[in-house]
Amino acid sequence: MPKDLVIVESPAKARTIGRFLGSRYDVKASMGHVRDLPKKSLGVEIDSDLFIPTYKVSSDKKKVVSELKKAAASAGTVYLATDPDREGEAISWHLMEAAGIDLNKAKRVVFHEITEPAIEEAFANPRKLDTDLVNAQQARRILDRLVGYMLSPVLWSKVKKGTSAGRVQSVAVRMVVDREKAIEAFVPKEFWTIDARLLKGGGTSFEASLVSINGGRKKPEITDEKSATDIVSDLEG
Repeated sequence: MPKDLVIVESPAKARTIGRFLGSRYDVKASMGHVRDLPKKSLGVEIDSDLFIPTYKVSSDKKKVVSELKKAAASAGTVYLATDPDREGEAISWHLMEAAGIDLNKAKRVVFHEITEPAIEEAFANPRKLDTDLVNAQQARRILDRLVGYMLSPVLWSKVKKGTSAGRVQSVAVRMVVDREKAIEAFVPKEFWTIDARLLKGGGTSFEASLVSINGGRKKPEITDEKSATDIVSDLEG
């Protein structure tokens, strides 16, 4: 009877999970992502509304993919046990595509802690690959590539060689710059408040703050000591 194959991301996880599952399972590591967009070209078809990506197996992962492909071909069931997030889901999908894993014998298992009960629970409840999560990761990756690949050369020519742009990075930098400009433009203004400790029946005291004058709906803006003193005098009178 052939062993079942389990694919995780890291060798450390593979060793621990292998101890939990026992000899019926062959646990191997993908070492993270095995495919990505090409490094020296855009890798995304932008003449189409579908934005179709073209992936390539990383040069340092070709041996890993070859070994996993061979192991999957002889395995009974292939359990894809990558991380329980969109990146992990995408890694599982890329593994299936790159290693030619038969969809009919592939199962997805997820766990949020590496303990024996959690592993047993995950393998007792396998599921299909979540294509929505896979597509979410692909959309993020494509956006990263489009923004970085198209804007970075503009920065090199207009700002400085080696300067980079990014989907999140550029927006975050803009927010920091806008905030810094607001700080630099800020003009400090004197502001006073009027507080008092009052007594009510029974001798109990409480703190009170001035929030309106003569029933006004807006809290009074007291901008200097004289105004504050005048208000206090009126209250005392």
